[in-house]
Amino acid sequence: MGRITEIVKHLLIINIIFFIASKQLGDFMYDLFGMHHPYNPSFFIWQPITHMFMHGSLPHLMFNMFGLWMFGTPLEQMWGKKKFIFFYISAGLGAALLQILVYHIDIISVSEILSEKGYSNGEIYQLLYERNSVPDEKRIINGIRSARALMVGASGALYGILVAFAMLFPNVKLMLLFPPIPIKAKYFVPILISIDLFSGLNPSFSLGPIAHFAHIGGAITGFIMMWYWKKNNFNNRRWDL
Repeated sequence: MGRITEIVKHLLIINIIFFIASKQLGDFMYDLFGMHHPYNPSFFIWQPITHMFMHGSLPHLMFNMFGLWMFGTPLEQMWGKKKFIFFYISAGLGAALLQILVYHIDIISVSEILSEKGYSNGEIYQLLYERNSVPDEKRIINGIRSARALMVGASGALYGILVAFAMLFPNVKLMLLFPPIPIKAKYFVPILISIDLFSGLNPSFSLGPIAHFAHIGGAITGFIMMWYWKKNNFNNRRWDL
């Protein structure tokens, strides 16, 4: 794999700085830089970018940074700095877009239910984003969770990186954790995405509050970009000044 590349190194440093700041400043950092639904009063226009550098826990940070180093380094070596950072940020934006779209569909559905129950638009907004007490109804509670959801982490961008790695190095063997057996990248990455899709569609099987559709959004964005670049012979020279 060789030495760590420049953009990967800078991304690691920025993520670590953001994590240390979030541990010191707490909710202020998450409210300001985590990704909120655009209707949420805590939403700011920079959050689709900054949420990629925020993490909820040390294991979350370490897992994503290990993946960035392991899979991002060979891609940056192959592509160069400009192409790599463009791909990384684009995958992260694609991740945020799909997850927010899933939240939005859920919010619209619950808003219609509340409207049928006689709530005004103002009352619906307060219920979704402001009130502490909410109706004791599972479907409405889930919609409120979508409205107030906070998305953080580099996982979406990392999934784009994983897809690119699998397409460029399909026969490289990666080690599964459970069971600990080697598997080629071209099989490992689709299996990983399939697990996320299943967990996203069946939340009761999810291991925690994981934004599964953000992972899928990053993977889809990465695949589309790789397909487009290959189809149009989009080589590194197009990134020269």
